[in-house]
Amino acid sequence: MAQRTHPHAEATYRVIPIEDGAFAVEVTIPETHPAKVSPFATKADAEAWIAEHRRRVQSENEPSRWFRSSSSGGASRRGRPG
Repeated sequence: MAQRTHPHAEATYRVIPIEDGAFAVEVTIPETHPAKVSPFATKADAEAWIAEHRRRVQSENEPSRWFRSSSSGGASRRGRPG
């Protein structure tokens, strides 16, 4: 079985200025068209988004996350009593 990777694992990121002094992040995934994520008020905000996105992609790329059990051994109901 081939190991799967997150679609964004090989993405590149670039902070670009947009109108009104704001910023966007251009996300390029190999063999696809770039996408823009915006707006960010500052370049630092855009760079922080990139860092967080890379962290999420890395953590989701760990095989142990793909096969985690969603149950702790018993069914539990969430919500308000009816």
